[in-house]
Formats: sequence, structure tokens, C-alpha cells
Amino acid sequence: MATATERHPAAAEEAVYPIRTISNLTGVNAVTLRAWERRYGLIRPKRTPKGHRLYTEQDLERIRQVLQLLEQGIAISQAGQLLDQPARPQARGGEVSQPDVWEQYQNRMLNALEQFDEAALDSAYNDALSLYPVELVNTRLIAPLLRLLGQRWKTTPGGVAEEHFFSVYLRNKLGARIHHLNARRKGHLLLIACLPGEQHEVGMLMFALAAVSHGYQVLVLGANLPLDQIPVVLQRRRCDAVVLSGSARPARGLFPDQLGALVRQAGVPVFVGGAVAERHKDDVEAAHAVALGQTVQPALQRIAATLSTRSA
Repeated sequence: MATATERHPAAAEEAVYPIRTISNLTGVNAVTLRAWERRYGLIRPKRTPKGHRLYTEQDLERIRQVLQLLEQGIAISQAGQLLDQPARPQARGGEVSQPDVWEQYQNRMLNALEQFDEAALDSAYNDALSLYPVELVNTRLIAPLLRLLGQRWKTTPGGVAEEHFFSVYLRNKLGARIHHLNARRKGHLLLIACLPGEQHEVGMLMFALAAVSHGYQVLVLGANLPLDQIPVVLQRRRCDAVVLSGSARPARGLFPDQLGALVRQAGVPVFVGGAVAERHKDDVEAAHAVALGQTVQPALQRIAATLSTRSA
């Protein structure tokens, strides 16, 4: 992953970072950083004679403060005003700004899904991604919308088709973004796959996109991967860790036999995320793998800490 040592050589008096490094350190992509600057004046980076943006330590801290506000439900349009107040009030747990920006995005996407209108769906999704970090979009918009569709399909005419339409759209969209970002990354390489029996790969793809947004490289092997295939892959392509995802009931023999055998053969840390890791945390740890749970940011922090310890 990118580190604070990736500083631009032009700055001798003050720590200065190029936009790529800021993106890796914060998970906010370059398009979003430029939108925050252009549309809301949240940050004002310096420029090189050729026009390249350079960010200071103060800029980095302000971006992190913006992220804290967004996590509390504050809309990006209000973040600058709150940060510039002499004594910024703390948002109460669960309180969101009015109008609720995520409800607006969800309504736009749901209306598009009901009409099977991919252009409208794409417009709403791209708007959200242009202003908010991918982890926040996944947590506040995509995951709730997937849950809603999962509840609607039994009672809503066409609900099954809507869910399939959205799943195919997400696989295509997330895959394209992962491919685009992955080609530019130089960080640790993560092998990412779904556990045996897990057919739903959207959660895995959302995690993979968050990982590449933080500077990792990813090798994505998709749904329902037999664990005995992973050591073969690792012999042919050097990876720094294995990250497995599962939400369904674990396949027979997964704990402790299959997972334990993988950990012994892999030679790199093996992480397990998703609902299955929370429900079977003791089984995961008994196999000497690392249980990550379902929240992306703590999972990425745990992976980073583990890999940093191994390379020290």
C-alpha cells in the first residue's frame, strides 16, 4: 500500500503529496478529490509549474476530517461549513443531514431498477461515486439497496428480475472499476475469492474495489472457489495474502479441515470476511486464519497491520 514516504521531491519545507498518494492513504479517488476542490472548495492543493496538484499534511488531515463527517451522515455539501465553524459540533450517533442524501440516491436507483433503465441507474451510481468514497457508497447505498431488493422479490411483481438486473449491473460495473484501478497499483497483492458454496460475489467485489482504492493489487477469483485450488494459484503467482468472503452457511468440511489445510499450505496470511466470519469466528481462528467480519475499513486496517508485521 502507499505510505507517507511517497512524497513529492519538490517540497523541501513542508510534507507534500501527489494526488495518487493522497488517494491511496485516504481511499478517496482522484475524481472525488478534484470534485471536492472544484465544487465545494473543501481543499485547496498547491500546484506545480505544470499544474499537478500537491497536498500538504494539513490537506491530508482535512480530508480525514471530511471523511469523519461523511461517516456521521453529513452531506458533502455541508462538510466545509461545519469544518470551518470555530467550534464544530459533534453529530449524534445515527443522525443524518436533511435531506438524507443516501435516501435520495437510493430512490433514484430504485426507480431506475423498476424501469430496467441502465442509463439512469448508471447516472445515479456515478454521481454518488464522484462525491463520496467507494466504501461509503457501498455501505450507505449499495448494501442497503441490495437488502431492500432481497426483501422485495417475494412480494413485488418483477422483483426477482430487478434483483438479477442489479446484480449483473454491479458485477459489470465493479469489475470494470477494479480492472481500471488494478493496472495502476503497486501495493501488496491480495488473492480474493468467495468461499466454497458462496455464489453471491457482489460483496467480495465491493471489498476488492475498496482494496484497490487503498493501493492494493488484487487477483479476483470469483464465486464458489474450492480451497484446494488456492495453493496451486500461489505457486504460480506470488501473492501477499488470501482474502476469502462468505455470507452463506459454510460448506461441509470447511471448518476446520479445508480452511486449516489452506492455512498450512498457503505460506501467507489467510483472512476470512463476511457474515460467515462473524458467525463462525471461533472456527476461523481455530484454523489459524484471521476473521475480519463485514465492515470494510477495519478489515483493510487489520490486513495492513498483519502485512506490516510480516514485512518488518
